[in-house]
Amino acid sequence: MKTIKLTMALVALMVAGGLQAQNNSMELSIRQQSLAAIAANEAKGDINALKREINTAFEAGLTVSEIKEALSHLYAYTGFPRSLNALGALQQVIADRQAQAKACPPGREADALPADYDALKQGTEVQTRLTGQPFNYTFAPQTDYYLKAHLFGDIFARNNLSFADREIVTVSAISALPGCEPQLKAHVSGARNMGVSDQQLQALPAVLLAKAGADEARRCTAAVNQVCGVSLPQVPAGEMPASPWPLGEKNPYGQFFVGQSYLAPLADASLGLFNVTFEPGCRNNWHVHHRQVQVLICVSGRGWYQEWGKPAVPMTPGTVVAIPAEKKHWHGAARDSWFQHVTYHTQVQEGASNEWLEPVSDEQYNALQ
Repeated sequence: MKTIKLTMALVALMVAGGLQAQNNSMELSIRQQSLAAIAANEAKGDINALKREINTAFEAGLTVSEIKEALSHLYAYTGFPRSLNALGALQQVIADRQAQAKACPPGREADALPADYDALKQGTEVQTRLTGQPFNYTFAPQTDYYLKAHLFGDIFARNNLSFADREIVTVSAISALPGCEPQLKAHVSGARNMGVSDQQLQALPAVLLAKAGADEARRCTAAVNQVCGVSLPQVPAGEMPASPWPLGEKNPYGQFFVGQSYLAPLADASLGLFNVTFEPGCRNNWHVHHRQVQVLICVSGRGWYQEWGKPAVPMTPGTVVAIPAEKKHWHGAARDSWFQHVTYHTQVQEGASNEWLEPVSDEQYNALQ
């Protein structure tokens, strides 16, 4: 089994035949997408998902310094308990990767501040730039001082993350905090003042949907729509998120699935190119493709692929899996996310067939993190 990450533009090229896929996240670099995913899962307190995204971030080229800085920055927004737990998770991921001889580059630490650095003065300037006007919290003068001198003075002065990076991290984290919509809207506005483009902000909900969850994407979408004056489609509660990929009809092979799935032919059905949509928690049975290779391309949501005897592999938009012939495997949605993948067969030999086997047990499936 081979897995690689492709941009959505390349995915669209791969599924030829006049098919077009909406590019929801390409305005954000892979690095920025990883920072957003880490921030949202830190704020949720989902340590297992956070570890997964930290690993993905290292594979995308982020450094220990950048990830550590993002998690330290967040203590000002999500509190010390969340931040310290997340830093502990980072340490565990680093130790695990080092034991497996996987890269986790240290990166560049922030430059030392000059001896005469005035945190209050500098922080006031940074806060004014972020809010677009002078801001004084006269109701609580000490909190006003902490915001200016410590958050915008001390923390924002550390230059191993840019101001734009810090606002992407902040917006993503607050999107994961219920009841903080006023602060979220303020930081979406502040992100624009700190160098985050409207296109990048409009791409952020799709990243949060794939990497954190529907509620997080909904909050972010609402704030971006208000601030940027756009009408991004909202993710309906309990329903499939808006997607350019067709849902199709209920899967005629449903007897081989746990949960509901849907099948949509793409282009000419005779080409064997299909989009398969899985409701949250839906997965197909263990099965084998004889005398043919199956290719899966995740185009929306979050799911899993697993070969018999091997750990499950997470699938997010852009993940491509090539499944060798004769390998027992299954694939399906995560428990809390819809999942869509395009599928086709290649290297098809005479006598090719599919063999459906036993269901993936609830014990096997629920053990996935």
